[in-house]
Amino acid sequence: MAMKRSAIETVFICCVIFGMHILSSKGEADDSISPMERKEQEALYSAVQGFVGSWWNGSDLYPDPCGWTPIQGASCDLINGFWYVTTLNIGSVYDNSLKCTSNAEFKHQLFELRHLRSLSFSNCFLWPQKSPVSFPITSWNTLANTLESLEFRSNPGLIGTIPITFGHMKNLRSLVLQENGLLGQLPDNLGNLVNLRRLILTGNRFSGLIPSSLGGLTKLLIFDASRNFLSGTLPTSFGNLTSLLKLDLSNNFLGGVLPREVGLLKNLTLLDLGNNKFSGGLTLSIQEMLSLEEMVLPNNPIGGNLMNIQWENMQNLVYLDLSSMGLTESIPNSMTELKRVRFLGLDNNCLSGHIPLRFEAMPNISTLYLDGNYFTGKLEFSARFYDKMGCRFRASNNLDLCYLGNLIASRHVPVGVRQCQQEINNSSIESNIKMKDGEFSQKSRAIVSLGISRCSSVGFWWALVAKMLVLTHLCNMIF
Repeated sequence: MAMKRSAIETVFICCVIFGMHILSSKGEADDSISPMERKEQEALYSAVQGFVGSWWNGSDLYPDPCGWTPIQGASCDLINGFWYVTTLNIGSVYDNSLKCTSNAEFKHQLFELRHLRSLSFSNCFLWPQKSPVSFPITSWNTLANTLESLEFRSNPGLIGTIPITFGHMKNLRSLVLQENGLLGQLPDNLGNLVNLRRLILTGNRFSGLIPSSLGGLTKLLIFDASRNFLSGTLPTSFGNLTSLLKLDLSNNFLGGVLPREVGLLKNLTLLDLGNNKFSGGLTLSIQEMLSLEEMVLPNNPIGGNLMNIQWENMQNLVYLDLSSMGLTESIPNSMTELKRVRFLGLDNNCLSGHIPLRFEAMPNISTLYLDGNYFTGKLEFSARFYDKMGCRFRASNNLDLCYLGNLIASRHVPVGVRQCQQEINNSSIESNIKMKDGEFSQKSRAIVSLGISRCSSVGFWWALVAKMLVLTHLCNMIF
């Protein structure tokens, strides 16, 4: 029995010693082997200090920038047994993000992070007068084989032009340069970024022509260059962008005729060319853009009419703004067959003729702007339609247009539209008739006293003659 107990104790002691050895070995490995190469860590720290200030030294990161308390905005991947930075977000993205200092700058160490796939800056370079910053010119070549996403958002202090070296990063899938202080022409070699899915250039001061080379970005899904100073025409090569879902070139100085190639964008859901200088009428090919949900073309001197376009083909349209375009002639009935349209803006054109009553039958219409045209005739919409639309129906500044007051309550009278004159005259006549009603009743009673009832055929004619006499008298008074 004693021997058995001694054997158990021996096994237990061996197990304890073996476990302590395992823990000791693991502890030594954690202490002696750094998960991140020193060169990578030093490059990261120097790069971050260039943006947030030298006060930051990463002392609160344990055991390294990719450990249990990682640097906010940084992500790492394990490559060949070591951690490397693959994502770096600088600036006020989250409440606890590292905020940039007023003299933020690009340090060369940033471009030593050779495994970077995503790099973004938000609200970092904020002082264009005090501390303007420009892009480094040649350094981007070192990231050409790895970088997939490059974004600069809301950096008014980021000035200068787009470096030509941006066109060398052929693995880029997303290039966002939104609301910065950038200017100059768009580099032609941006057309080399054949893997781009998203190209956002909005809210800068870019000028000059849109490079036709961008038509080679056949994988592009979103192109937004709105709110710049771009000029010239829309390149016909854009017809090659058959994967494009959204095209926004609004608020520029683009002009010329809309190319028929725009109709080749079969997958496009948003087309916004508003506030430009396009002219020459609407191209008929837009009726082939069957996926289009939003067509926004206001404030262009396009001119022409709406009659030749088969609007009924575009059944996915939800938002259609054709205001201030110099459009002429009348509204085609085919436009009232757009069953999904919620917003329709035709205001401030030169449209004429009658307003189609069939607008009321559009099942989803909630906003209809027809003001500032040359429409004529009567608005014959029902009280239910006016009740549904409220102030979202506008038809003012159409001098020969009137509404039928007997169809609507006073609270829904279309603002700026007069009541039809015939109704006003009839209303005045009826009012005067009521004033004479007592006298007419007395005459009627006198007729009855003669044995002639209004309920008889003879009485009816006597009563009718009497009423006609009264109406004749009143008309003479009015006219």
